Amino acid sequence: MQKPYVIIHTHTSIDGNLDIMDLQEFEEASRQYQELSLDPEKQQFGIQGYLNGKTTTEDNITHYKKPEFDENASPVPEGDYVADPDAPMYYLAIDTRGELAFEENTFGYGGVSSHIVVVLTERVPNAYKDFLRKKKISYIIAGFDQIDYDVMLDKFYNRFHIKRMMVGGGGTLNWSMVQNGLVDEVSVILAPIANADPDGHRFFVAKEPYSSTKETAFELKSVEELEYGTLWICYSVKNDSR
Repeated sequence: MQKPYVIIHTHTSIDGNLDIMDLQEFEEASRQYQELSLDPEKQQFGIQGYLNGKTTTEDNITHYKKPEFDENASPVPEGDYVADPDAPMYYLAIDTRGELAFEENTFGYGGVSSHIVVVLTERVPNAYKDFLRKKKISYIIAGFDQIDYDVMLDKFYNRFHIKRMMVGGGGTLNWSMVQNGLVDEVSVILAPIANADPDGHRFFVAKEPYSSTKETAFELKSVEELEYGTLWICYSVKNDSR
């Protein structure tokens, strides 16, 4: 398997909450998160794509709408569909069942337009693939009913020439990637805020059948103080799960 260099890059509060808070410190940390990852003049990672889970994509792009597709669509060609093999940036979204209602084939975040690539499983119906093709949204098939991360990363590397990529969450995806031994670096933008919400979305979340709880150590690589009390902390995974 060939794979990109994988960086989990997450903006979080002191209590590990990923949710939006109505505080200036949150806004400033969010700005710095975007600058470090995507701003053409300030970015530090040199990525060609960033991966988000289904819930994060619903929250930020499709807003839980239902896709309108033709149940009687003609069969599409088997395998992957690559609409843009040379985009300067890719938004990579996981969708195991074919439910994300994208309206466009690009997404703009941090001032950067990214071509959308959807990671599907073999269980996704023909009609949804037809829906994506009509919108010129790329997709890859990686796994039968759950995502095969090795296949996914190999296709990112070879079909879209992604040599370095960011994982932007949520917590279930972050932890699944760690447990599968696929993470090279963990980058944390730590905002000096908290709300102690017991139902808040967390940096790492174990969820069966994707992952399980397991004590895992990380090795500190660097700490940098940014603006407005924000810290940028980088780790490598010390005892990978493989």
